[in-house]
Amino acid sequence: MPEPSPSARSPLAAGAPAIPFAWRPVGAVALATLAVLLVASPHYGYHRDELYFRLLGEQPALGYFDTPPLTPLIARASIILFGDTVVALRVVPALIAALVVVLVARLARDLGGGRAAQIVAAAGIATTTVLLIGEHTLLTLGVDLPFWVAAILFAVRALRGDGRWWLALGVVAGAATYNRQLIMLLLISLGVGVLAVGPREVLRDRRLWLGALLALVIAAPNLIYQATHDWPQLTMAAALEAEDGADNRLTFLPLQILLLGPPQAVIQVVGAVRLWREPRLRCLALAYPVACALTLYSGGRPDYVAGLLVLLFAAGCEPVVRWMSSAGRRALVIGALAVSALVSVLIGLPVIPASALGSTPVAGINEVARESVGWPEFVARVAAVVDGLTPEERARAVLLTDNYGEAGALDRYAGEYGLPEVHSGHNELYWRGPPSPSVRVAVVVTDSPGGYAREFASCEERGRIDNGVGLSNEEQNLPILVCRDPLRPWQRLWPDTRHAS
Repeated sequence: MPEPSPSARSPLAAGAPAIPFAWRPVGAVALATLAVLLVASPHYGYHRDELYFRLLGEQPALGYFDTPPLTPLIARASIILFGDTVVALRVVPALIAALVVVLVARLARDLGGGRAAQIVAAAGIATTTVLLIGEHTLLTLGVDLPFWVAAILFAVRALRGDGRWWLALGVVAGAATYNRQLIMLLLISLGVGVLAVGPREVLRDRRLWLGALLALVIAAPNLIYQATHDWPQLTMAAALEAEDGADNRLTFLPLQILLLGPPQAVIQVVGAVRLWREPRLRCLALAYPVACALTLYSGGRPDYVAGLLVLLFAAGCEPVVRWMSSAGRRALVIGALAVSALVSVLIGLPVIPASALGSTPVAGINEVARESVGWPEFVARVAAVVDGLTPEERARAVLLTDNYGEAGALDRYAGEYGLPEVHSGHNELYWRGPPSPSVRVAVVVTDSPGGYAREFASCEERGRIDNGVGLSNEEQNLPILVCRDPLRPWQRLWPDTRHAS
């Protein structure tokens, strides 16, 4: 096991010579990552979250019930700039991936890593499942990663004595709240670490508190939105814990190894030891288990701590490179990372044909892949049922769905099929309101047909969803109902459709 490097090796340690940043090889890795993600971007199709963000972006707002505004605004801007296609939505995530590669290499450099360590950091993070899945599609996870890595980089510099970086950390933390409030997990964990193991003298640095004030001011519109909308993020957190908390806790530990990959996990252990042995960065080593404990307690997803896993990996690169002093050791590390990269590509990118996806373990492992197949077929099936209505029924019809992905898909392809308005009681879409009082027919996609049968004079099944490749995902084989004549006015019926998940 390699020995962690001493703190004096850091380019930011007092009196230590600066370590050059390996721009050319790191830039080459970043550009290769960008190219691979752009080439892979049209395969399979939209993920349900992308369809939702596209739908939310049609009505820009300061906030939404289940998400801050940044990712929907990225979706809206991408469509305006590049067109209303799945590829357009994935340009920004691919660019973000390239940025993350550079930031992680920079973090490795600031933690004492020379050229070889920076290359290992760049290539090692570029081929992880968390980056390939998170940046192949437009997801809040992917948008979060550069905020976390930048915040950690600035924290490293500030903890080492350059208090100006507390201000930069405050700006990044405040901006991150426009994507998710999850950055608070990092700040709380870092604060616990400082209080527990130091360096406590940073608490006397007024620039730290100015940085905190900056973060608060920048994040204020989000806080105002939450306060004036009855704190919807707390409602969402409770719903997520109730729905997925047990599964998240069960899978938390294995995913700490698999999010970056088993070889990277070994390097993370080395990185944790390396951070612990530098007194001024010991709080960062402690921040990871604190964040894990908070996530487990709240039932959060295992990827909530991915940013701290990236820190541990970057911290371990330099001592591991020093350990690779012989050809055998180099072959062992490079070979392990290469095998891990191949597995990550198979899991994280759409390289397996959609027709064969259901027969592989990838469909069970990668929810993003599984829920990115079959949306055009989904809409075509619903459109066929709509086409079966009489002209009079179509004039007074709407589409109802149980979840935002279904609503987003129907909205995306509505123009091609001449579909009616889409409504859903799921998350933010509930607040867009019920159908018009004149609506008498609802074409419904649901996994609970009995509930709708009780609300209408008649409900009959007119079809079933089929994604065309037999893949078992959330929509496969759902019934499509035609329900006529609601028994209550829509305004009274609508609250019963509301659900958060």
